[in-house]
Amino acid sequence: QVQLVESGGGLVQAGGSLRLSCAASGRTFSSYAMGWFRQVPGKEREFVATISRGGGITYYADSVKGRFTISRDNAKNTVSLQMNSLKPEDTAVYICAASRQIATTAVSDFGSWGQGTQVTVSS
Repeated sequence: QVQLVESGGGLVQAGGSLRLSCAASGRTFSSYAMGWFRQVPGKEREFVATISRGGGITYYADSVKGRFTISRDNAKNTVSLQMNSLKPEDTAVYICAASRQIATTAVSDFGSWGQGTQVTVSS
């Protein structure tokens, strides 16, 4: 297991940008695929973006592709999500997660989860 702490959430106007960061504990960060998911009250947790152990493979939900970029720095044990051209429908709690898989998008493959950071996009 790995402990994850998100930061960078906040309130932004539609069309604006935010950058989320996730800091992971431990010395084995590079052995985990990392992902960002989001959740709205009353809705199922939704895949947003994931990145493979080495950072060479990335996946994005259709709803964010072209607007969001996931990246990682294995030397610093961090993963980031750059969010541009934000829309009100992007409003959610964004949660960082770690998986023992090499590369995956499935919620069920992630065993470690952060507490989340709120992103609110106003019109």
